[in-house]
Amino acid sequence: MKILYVCHRFPFPPNRGGKIRPFNQIRHLSQQHEVIVASLARSSGEARDGEGIAPYCAGYEMRRVRDSIQALRMVARLPTPTPSSMGYFYSRKLAQRVRQLLDTERFDLIIVHASSVAQYVEHVRGVPKILDFGDMDSQKWLEYARYKPFPLSFGYRIEGIKLERAERRLASRFDLCTATTRAEWQTLESYRTGVPSDWFPNGVDSDYFSPSDEPYDPDTIAFVGRMDYYPNQQCMFEFCETTLPRLRERRPGLKLVIVGANPSAAVRRLGAIAGVSVTGSVPDVRPYLKRAAAMVAPLAIARGTQNKILEAMASGVPVVTSRIAAGGVDASSPEHFIACSTPEEYVRAVLDIIEHPQERRRLAAAGRGRVLSHHAWAKSMERFDGIIERLMASGRRSNEARVKVTAE
Repeated sequence: MKILYVCHRFPFPPNRGGKIRPFNQIRHLSQQHEVIVASLARSSGEARDGEGIAPYCAGYEMRRVRDSIQALRMVARLPTPTPSSMGYFYSRKLAQRVRQLLDTERFDLIIVHASSVAQYVEHVRGVPKILDFGDMDSQKWLEYARYKPFPLSFGYRIEGIKLERAERRLASRFDLCTATTRAEWQTLESYRTGVPSDWFPNGVDSDYFSPSDEPYDPDTIAFVGRMDYYPNQQCMFEFCETTLPRLRERRPGLKLVIVGANPSAAVRRLGAIAGVSVTGSVPDVRPYLKRAAAMVAPLAIARGTQNKILEAMASGVPVVTSRIAAGGVDASSPEHFIACSTPEEYVRAVLDIIEHPQERRRLAAAGRGRVLSHHAWAKSMERFDGIIERLMASGRRSNEARVKVTAE
């Protein structure tokens, strides 16, 4: 098949959540099909790095945008029913190129990752279309509204409401819609659009993220994640305020290492707290992860799969996480990780791992085993293949029925 794949962030290198899922889909589909990728780059560096996608697809269309212009597009949509996020991911040049491709080439399938770029092909007819929402972004903005101060809370709530309406409308204009987790799929199903839907999980590169024989530091815990992302920031502010002091009361030498790109000034200030270090961008997160006795992911805002949790589990590092973040991983507490709700529960879980090496070994083995059995990309892509085949078979049956009616 010839497939047009449209995504909201240029999917190479696959170094953040919004790029990992589409990259693995593209790489997998390209083994059997001709895949053309269309997406945006937001800097000259991202555009240059993005050229590395070439070995993984038949071709790509990249259009450069500037954040200042995209911000104006967001503002222009504030008084309209259109979500501002769709302005942020809109490019007139990319829209023109997508139209040219569809006018001049015959595609057997269109796949879109993320609702914010469904606008490029929502009106296309005659080609089967899949909208992979990944996460239901509207629900994330509505969650933000609970944590942001006014008037930001009001702005996020309005954006969430507008985006939910857009998600419902867009879903009805595709032939099949997918999500990342069962919980996200249930949200999608609650829209009752009448369009078939399904879900397939994110995976993890379990060869890249694998256990090490190097010793860990029993007095170090880590958090790994981009620190320009609000849910990551919020959870570290809360953890450092409510949980870390209690841990250090019990274990004064305990250290928290916050590893992630682009920390805000407020995040960098956490480094002034006793026992806390903020690394900023690092060339490789694995040494920091594997040096830790445990990875903490106390996220209060979490939609879809938290790749950071999968990567830690694959690395043989026990994970202590929030119950809401745990819901995005096909695993259970306390068998494969520890899910917590209160500072007291986090303290007990972390100290149990630190003070009982056998419990750490158990969680390390169980976590990696669960990733290998339930979050391997190969198995996820088998599920994705089945979803695509069902859609294409449905189209073939519809065509055969139309031919039969015409013949009669």
